[in-house]
Amino acid sequence: MPVNARESAYLALTAYRKRGARPDMVLASNVPKDPRERALARIIVSGVLQNELLLDYAVEKYTGRDVKSLQPEVRDILRLSAYQLLFLTRVPAHAAVSEGVELAKAHAPRASGLVNALLRRVSAHAGTLPEIEAESREEALSIRWSHPLWLVKKLREAYGDDACESILAAGNTSAPITAQVNTLKVTPASLRESLEAHGVAVAECPYFPDALYLTGTGAVEEMEEFQKGWFYVQDPAARMAVTASGVEAGDTVLDLCAAPGGKSFAAAIAMGDRGAVRAFDIHVKKTGLIERGAARLGLSSVTASAGDARIFLPELEASADVVLCDVPCSGLGVIRKKPEIRWKDPRELERLPAIQLEILKNVSRYVKPGGRLVYSTCTVLKEENEDVVSAFRAWSGDFEPEDFDLPAPFEARGGRAVILPAPGGTDGFFICVLRKK
Repeated sequence: MPVNARESAYLALTAYRKRGARPDMVLASNVPKDPRERALARIIVSGVLQNELLLDYAVEKYTGRDVKSLQPEVRDILRLSAYQLLFLTRVPAHAAVSEGVELAKAHAPRASGLVNALLRRVSAHAGTLPEIEAESREEALSIRWSHPLWLVKKLREAYGDDACESILAAGNTSAPITAQVNTLKVTPASLRESLEAHGVAVAECPYFPDALYLTGTGAVEEMEEFQKGWFYVQDPAARMAVTASGVEAGDTVLDLCAAPGGKSFAAAIAMGDRGAVRAFDIHVKKTGLIERGAARLGLSSVTASAGDARIFLPELEASADVVLCDVPCSGLGVIRKKPEIRWKDPRELERLPAIQLEILKNVSRYVKPGGRLVYSTCTVLKEENEDVVSAFRAWSGDFEPEDFDLPAPFEARGGRAVILPAPGGTDGFFICVLRKK
């Protein structure tokens, strides 16, 4: 087990670089005993992933050394040390340098002297980010907010210069935990009183009166209120997809690609647990997660089954008042929660719209005449959102867009809504509601 935050952060970053392991999962299995060290490790890992390009640029600017020419282990050490020097003003510069050198001695011993020299040069500029010199506005934005250039170009083309930068900046923020109150068990006021009594900082969510922003929770699953089923965790934007669906008591709802179950839970609570919510996911283990969550919340209307949303199940044909279809996507709307997503190979994302359309075509067969089909993603790319819906409607003449309301300042037009991660402070999301004729 690592004895300090830097070692733990280094192991998480190298595991991600070498085999694509989720940094948060690696951290969970390699954490220091000291809670302060655990917190620092999480901050460092998140900060490095959020600022990788800017950190490399700063090291090169301040030292004159080409970071790309260095061995990968040295790059990891320089990045996590430079992040402390440039962003974490409460960390003494000498501590960041000396700990970086110790990491080099352990993991890249031949380069420890080089690491020492480079970090000392960076420490001379502690707390100061370099001025960015770039050939284009897009390249400057890419470096400043450490998003790949291809993504910056897409966002700038789709939303304009100012909105693009706001989206990029939002990707480097920290998201609060949003507790959706299980109003079948407790009132928002009672939940807030209990949380604050246990030292949790609570703020009202501006979009839903029965949702709370939490900070200082520690491990959510260990909280007494969570274990009692008083709340579940779901971003406001994801809940808006259920709100848009207009579910009512007595409805039959199918939630495809349902894990971890937030939309199923939101629908069941909105229905007063009266009706049927059938959740499906392709991964059997995740269906167990949904079942346990429903049991914890006391939702008897929710059942979970394994199923591939691309494969037609005849017994479901024309059975649902509402079909929730939150398809697999690039996830570029949740970069603030999963900063490593930005570094995905864009070629891997090119195949997604075809899969999304295949799913949408299949699950549309489950909607009753007069029922609603809700297509949603946690991305803001047009090719995964509007283009997929347009292709579906060109294929099927049975569905028409249906208007729906969203909490201000968000708006839906023509049965569609793009929820940008700035300035509203939610995840980026897309929602489309289609009514079957």
